[in-house]
This record gives sequence, structure tokens and C-alpha cells, in this order.
Amino acid sequence: MNNRNYNIYFHTHTVSGIVISVVLFVIFFAGSFSFFKEEINNWERNQSVLLHKEINVNTEAILDSISKKHPLHARTISLNSTDNSRKLNVSLEASKDSLAPQKEKKSEYFILDTQTFKIATYEDSYSLGEFLYRLHFLTQIPYPIGYYLSGFVALFFLFAIVTGILLHWQKIVSNFYLFRPNEKLKTIWTDAHTSLGVLGLPFQFIYAVTGAFFMIKLVLLVPVVNTLYNGDQDKLYKDLEYNSAPYEYKNRALKTPYPINELVTKAKNKWENYELTSIKIENFGDVNMHLIAEGKLNDNQKFSGNGKLIFNVATGKIVKEKNPYTQTTYINVLKSILYRIHFGNYGGYVLKIVSFILGLITCFVIISGVKIWLVARDKKGVPENKRRFNRRVVRIYLAICLSMYPITALTFIVCKLFYPLGQSGIYITYFVGWLLLAVLFIVKRNDAFTNKYCLLSGSILGFLVPIANGIVTGKWFWTTYNNEFQLFFVDVFWIILASISLYVALKLKKVKC
Repeated sequence: MNNRNYNIYFHTHTVSGIVISVVLFVIFFAGSFSFFKEEINNWERNQSVLLHKEINVNTEAILDSISKKHPLHARTISLNSTDNSRKLNVSLEASKDSLAPQKEKKSEYFILDTQTFKIATYEDSYSLGEFLYRLHFLTQIPYPIGYYLSGFVALFFLFAIVTGILLHWQKIVSNFYLFRPNEKLKTIWTDAHTSLGVLGLPFQFIYAVTGAFFMIKLVLLVPVVNTLYNGDQDKLYKDLEYNSAPYEYKNRALKTPYPINELVTKAKNKWENYELTSIKIENFGDVNMHLIAEGKLNDNQKFSGNGKLIFNVATGKIVKEKNPYTQTTYINVLKSILYRIHFGNYGGYVLKIVSFILGLITCFVIISGVKIWLVARDKKGVPENKRRFNRRVVRIYLAICLSMYPITALTFIVCKLFYPLGQSGIYITYFVGWLLLAVLFIVKRNDAFTNKYCLLSGSILGFLVPIANGIVTGKWFWTTYNNEFQLFFVDVFWIILASISLYVALKLKKVKC
């Protein structure tokens, strides 16, 4: 490689990496915990449910329960099962009846417990798993700033990956096995950065591509809209199966009984190994009421087998069918693959644990990249004012990033002790605590201190997570293995994570702090 190309790749890799480093660390750290979103949610609620996403409820009873508080006539009702819990996400669109009261002309969204039929707002039922999941794409920042910021960070991360490969391509195999702990500091950080970067390369590439697609697909698809669709964005979305034409509201009441349960059962039994994950009812109570049942094949049958049945409720007949075995389009497969590989929900706990480890490895790669940048610029030939600025930047970076570990463990404890903490409580605990810790480490002005005591405090708080759960619920991890595995998993997960980080903290070389 000639010097010109090397310098272009080097500077592109360095600049793109440094600019996005903090946000990228937040995304991967929170995203790593998000692999266990369902387990964290159920641990917080003191529940443990079977690992499936299928809607398996009495749909008519659910609708009757909802109608006591929210009139359903002429509305579109969506019931979605999004995680392994007994909760349903319920969405009510505005009534299409022009004579409906003003209250019914507003959309509503809430969470329903399928066992108790209790309804809660999104804010009241907000959970720690939901918080960490949404933190990993910065939804706490007002829309659409957070979405676009996380999307462009993923895109720049893709640039950093590609340029990093080009930089090390000629020695990528030999450098992978190279580690020189007795050399100078920059060499140690470089060896660790290169080796772990290569180890997590496929994982990082997948998440850079899928993250950019999910968050900024509107921007990425602009050329496609302009060239292939003549600017018709709705037509593109229809081809991508994001939009579907609603059924017309006839404004005539359906007098016959609504055989909702019968149709739902028919949809479930339509195909072998089929799991129903979404039920949508359009024009409820109208003669043109339709039931749309969507689901997927079991993971053991087909990786991207999505199916759909649309019933005319008045006649009970199927008006549209999409067979998950035979009617699979290229776009459908592509979308399904992107979603499945991003969320890692197709390989059980083994895949989740491996993905979590690779996520933390990526966090280390980010930190080591920042340290390489600092060491390379902390030389006698660099003016003192620039060296102080560089050290200050890295000090702030490390304080923000590393303090995520102890504050995450602390939030687990607080969520268990004061359940239900709610959205505002989780926000205050996490963000205020994170700010205080970051300020403390910035003021301390010692990177070694920040590193060691973030690991140490995080370890101590991590060990307290299962203790808090045992004290509050009486369910200690040695009693929950057989019948409440999700509670057992979260407790043991924290014990293992805290043990590893404590070992690392105690093995760190003693440096004057």
C-alpha cells in the first residue's frame, strides 16, 4: 500500500472512530444488555414465563376487558406480543365514526396484562429492560434527533471498520496472534485493539449495517425513491410491506356475533409449526370489519417464514393469504434476516450470551482505540497545550463510558427495591447517577483511578443485585433454577459478570492515583 492511501485510510479510521467513540460505546454497552431485555423485564416484575412470543390468549375476553374503559366501535385495534412476557402491547387508532365523541377520536396506546386484564400506560409499565433497549438507539433524546444520531453513528462505525480492515489487511492474520505485553504502552493498546477488533469483526460489521438500516433508512433510501419510484415514497413503503391500504369504513353496524376467537384459532392452526404474534382488527363493529393475523414459523422450521391471514369477519372467509412456506419474497426475507441477526433472537441463550460477550469486546475495542489515539499524541514533540487538551478529552470520554457499568448495576438494585419505579424513576436514577459519577471521575483527573474504581464499584453493586432480589422477593437464585429460570438467569448473570470484573480490577497494576 502506498503512503498516500495509507494516510487516507489511517486518518479516516482515526477521525471517524474518535468522533463517534462515546456514543458508540453507549450504544454497544446498552445494546449488549438488550439481548436479555425479556429476562430483565420479567426479573424486575418477579415473573418468569415460557420462552415464546406467540399470542395465546382469549382474544374476545381481552377485547371485552378493553371496551370497559375504551370504546372500540369503528376503531382499528392492534394486539402485539413483542417479548417473552405475559404482557400485550395494545394500540387503538382514532375512531372512524364522524359522530364519535372527541375522546374516541384520539389514538391510544397501553400495556395489558393477559392474566389479570389490568391496563397500564406505557410510562407506568416502563421497565429497566425497555430502558436499556431504547438507550441503545438513543430514543431518550427527542425524536428524530436520537434516531438519526444513532443511525449516523452506525454508518460512521461502518467507515471505521472498512478503513481499519484496509489498514491492517496485509498483516491482519499475523497481527491477530501478536500480543506484546512487555513493550511500550502504545504497542500494548495497539495489539489489544487489533486482535479483539479482528475477533469481533463479523459481529461489528453486522451491527453497523443493520443499525444504520433501522435508524436512517429514510435517508439511505432517498436515491432509491428518486430513481426507481420517481419520488413516490408511499409506493416504496408498500413494496417493502411497511404500508397497507386500510379497509373502508362503511358506517353500518355488524349485527351478527363477532367470531373473533374462532378466526384467531383458525389462523393459528392454518399452518404447522406456526406462531401467531400479531392480531389487528380494522373497523371494529362495522360490516366491513377485517381481522389480520400475522405470525411466523417456528425457528426450527424456517429462518424467515412470515405468514399472514386476512379474514372478513362478517363472512368468516379468508380474503387474503400469505403462506410462510411458499410465498416468501426477496424483500420479506431480507427484512426478516436483518431483524433476526440484529436482535439475536433465534439461537436461544447461547447466542445471546455470545452476542453479549462480543458486545463488551467491542466496547473494549472502542476504549483501546481512544487510548491509542491519546498515547500517539502524548509525545514531547507535541505542544503542551495540545497534550493537555487531548488528555482532557480522553479523561471525559473514559469517565462517561466506564461509569455506565456501576450505574447500570445500581439501577438494577433500585428497580427491585422500589418496584414499580416507572419511567421517570428509572430516568432519574440512571441519568442523574451517571452524571454524578462521570463528574466525580472527571474531577479526579486520573484515568487509572477511573478504570479501577468503575470496575470495583460495578462489581460490588453487581453482587448486590441477586441479594436485593432475594431480600425483596424471597426467591434466591439457588431456588429458582427449575421453575423460574429467567429470575435465576439474571441473578447468576450478575454474579458471573461481577466476579470477572472484580478479578480484573484486583489484577490491575497498582498505579499512583
